[in-house]
Amino acid sequence: MPERPTLSTARLVLRPFALADAAEVQRLAGDDRIAATTLNVPHPYEDGMAEAWISTHQPQFEAGKLRNFAITLVGSGELVGAIGLAIDPDTKIGELGYWVGVPHWGKGYCTEAARAVIRHGFSVGLQRIHAHYMATNVASGRVMEKIGMTREGTLRQHVVKRGVRHDVVWFGMLACELEES
Repeated sequence: MPERPTLSTARLVLRPFALADAAEVQRLAGDDRIAATTLNVPHPYEDGMAEAWISTHQPQFEAGKLRNFAITLVGSGELVGAIGLAIDPDTKIGELGYWVGVPHWGKGYCTEAARAVIRHGFSVGLQRIHAHYMATNVASGRVMEKIGMTREGTLRQHVVKRGVRHDVVWFGMLACELEES
């Protein structure tokens, strides 16, 4: 069984999730402000959802389709969020996704983690990584800009969240552009 990687930055350790993280995932991701600004985080975040989500990581990693990381602080090990790449192994394209708990917003953790995950993705052979955000979540767009991704377009009224249509903004980066960022 291949071992899932751990990545380190100046302030963060990006490590595989463990079932022991489930309660903190539920607490952080369960904040309605997270669900309101993401496409895939449910609300309410019910008991058992975090365990079910975490249990998908190893099989998806083994299939070459997912690299998910717990964003934790160096030293304390405190969980601050999640970041990962959904991978199409046939096309060597990854989709970056992330969320950071509300108490940790505005501290640059997501940008720092995203830089590390983008580098990791290209180091394992991905040729393109893209990401998208609801246009109302401007902080997520700033992360994509800061890590050197290129805005590729807007899909107008592309998703419905809580009965409201939202534009979705797409960003992307090619492996050959990494050193330019």
